[in-house]
Amino acid sequence: MALYELFSHPVERGYRAGLCSKAALFLLLAAVLTYIPPLLVAYRSHGFWLKRSSYEEQPSVRFLHQVLLVALLQPEQGGFLAWSTFPAFNRLQGDRLRVPLVSTREEDRNQDGKTDVLHFKLELPLQSTEHILGVQLILTFSYQLHRMSTFVMQSMAFVQSSCVVPGSQLYVNGDLRLQQKQPLSYGGLDVRYNVSVINGTSPFAQDYDLTRIVAAYQERNVTTILNEPNPIWLVGRAAEAPFVINAVIRYPVEVISYPPGFWEVIKFAWVQYVSILLIFLWVFERIKIFVFQNQVVTTIPVTAVSQGDLYKEHLS
Repeated sequence: MALYELFSHPVERGYRAGLCSKAALFLLLAAVLTYIPPLLVAYRSHGFWLKRSSYEEQPSVRFLHQVLLVALLQPEQGGFLAWSTFPAFNRLQGDRLRVPLVSTREEDRNQDGKTDVLHFKLELPLQSTEHILGVQLILTFSYQLHRMSTFVMQSMAFVQSSCVVPGSQLYVNGDLRLQQKQPLSYGGLDVRYNVSVINGTSPFAQDYDLTRIVAAYQERNVTTILNEPNPIWLVGRAAEAPFVINAVIRYPVEVISYPPGFWEVIKFAWVQYVSILLIFLWVFERIKIFVFQNQVVTTIPVTAVSQGDLYKEHLS
C-alpha cells in the first residue's frame, strides 16, 4: 500500500548560549546590519524625505465681469480707443472712450457645480475711417481651491494681439492655467492675493497703465495666465461693422503642488524603508539559520517541546 504525506509541520529548534558569548555578539551584529543599512540605503537614494507633493483639483472659477480694453488704431487716426468697466478709467479717456457691446456666458458642462468654460464676446463700434491694428484686453476672475487648503485669489487673463493688416475680428480659444512660483499650504486659509488686480477706484492714470498692472501681477507667487497658443486675427471688416473679440476660456483641472504635512512625510519615508528592510530580513534570516545549524558559533541546540507534548508528560 502506497503512503502519501498528508500533513507536515516544522519542528522548532532553539540554540542556547550565554549573553557574553560569541553567539550573542553575532546576533547583536546581525540585528544592527539588518535594520541600519536599509535606512542608509533609502536615505542615500534621494527622495527619502518628501519635500513637495501634488494633487489634482478642478478650481472654482468665476468671471468677475471686470474688463479693460485698449484697441490700437492706425497712427494717423488718433492712436487708440479704450473702455473698461471702471468709471474712473473711462473718465480719463475723453474722446478716446468707445463703449462696446459685451456679452458673456459661463457653462458647467459636467454638472458638478463648477463652471468649466467662459464664452466672452465684445463688439467695439467703429467709424468707417477707423481701423484696428491691435488689441490689449484684461479680464479678471475669482479663483478658488478647496481640496487641501482654502486658497482664494482674484486673477486675470491678459489677451494681446496685433497685425500690420487692419482686422475685423480676434478669436481666442485657450485655457486659464494656474502658475505657482512656490507651493501652496497643505491646510488653512490663504487670501493674500484676494485683492483686485486693477485698482478701479483710483483717479490716477498711472494706476491703469498696462505695464504697471502686469508688472505688479507678475510679482505674485501664484497667478493665472491665458494659455492661448494661436489667436486668430481675421481681416476684411465692412465699413460700418464693429470690431469683434470672441474668446473661449476654459477652466481645466490643475495639478497643485504643496509641502506635505508631518504624517505624510513619515508615511512616505516608512514605505521606502520597509520595502528595503524586507530584503535584509530575508537575507539575514538565512544567514542566522546557516550559522547556528552549522555551529559556526558555539551553542547548545535544544528542540522545542510543543504544548501538547508538555501536557502529555504532565499526565504521565
